[in-house]
Amino acid sequence: MSVVNAPSSATVGFAPEEVDYTLSTRQARLKWVVVVNADLPPGRAANAAVCAAAPTVTAVPGLLGAEAADAEGTVHPGLPWAGCSVLVADSATLRTLHAKATARADVFVADVPAAAQSTRVYSDFLAAVGKTQTGDIEYCAVSIVGPRNPVDKMVGKLPLMP
Repeated sequence: MSVVNAPSSATVGFAPEEVDYTLSTRQARLKWVVVVNADLPPGRAANAAVCAAAPTVTAVPGLLGAEAADAEGTVHPGLPWAGCSVLVADSATLRTLHAKATARADVFVADVPAAAQSTRVYSDFLAAVGKTQTGDIEYCAVSIVGPRNPVDKMVGKLPLMP
């Protein structure tokens, strides 16, 4: 259950001619990170990461690579060809990161407010978020896609999720 914070009308994504499966993930123009609240237990952290990734792959063109067929012809869905790092941060850092990322028009942000893990009915989630000021939202996870250098600067030296 994510709230997508769409940047301005600009679309963040890869143009078809930019998708190059021969490149290293570090050579891709855009970087994708999902930053999870370090205080969440493993199951809730995994849930938050997946919930933040779901709207990201549908909103950002070109993130997923082609399907892969194995030696027997079984087809496996495409994965992020440019990579995706899952990092961890404390609650305050997540809030700051969210604010920095949403301030940029060239960055896509999807977030998972804590209300997503405390409600079981989507309309209850919508109501809970609707009653909360942006600066007061606690985040379980934030998914960010944008130009490599600015995203690297935003996430700094955040560690990979253990």
